[in-house]
Amino acid sequence: MATLNPKSKILREAGYAYNFDRMIYFNRNTKKIFSVEFIEDHQEDEILGCLKENGGGGNWRFYFNSPPPEAVKRELVSVLE
Repeated sequence: MATLNPKSKILREAGYAYNFDRMIYFNRNTKKIFSVEFIEDHQEDEILGCLKENGGGGNWRFYFNSPPPEAVKRELVSVLE
């Protein structure tokens, strides 16, 4: 988790909260969700690029190493909205 600290700081400064139970960072305003695995496996500049991307037209955007199943997406959205 040592590699997560600077990346975690970037996300927190951008208004993201950490959900311990789901191991995700999320921001309700931008409607973006990052998995811890995605954050660990990507460089800071890649994460910054994702933060700058436009939203999905009101839909949540998921940044996971592999796309989560639709059931997982629905559950996360239901919990976060």
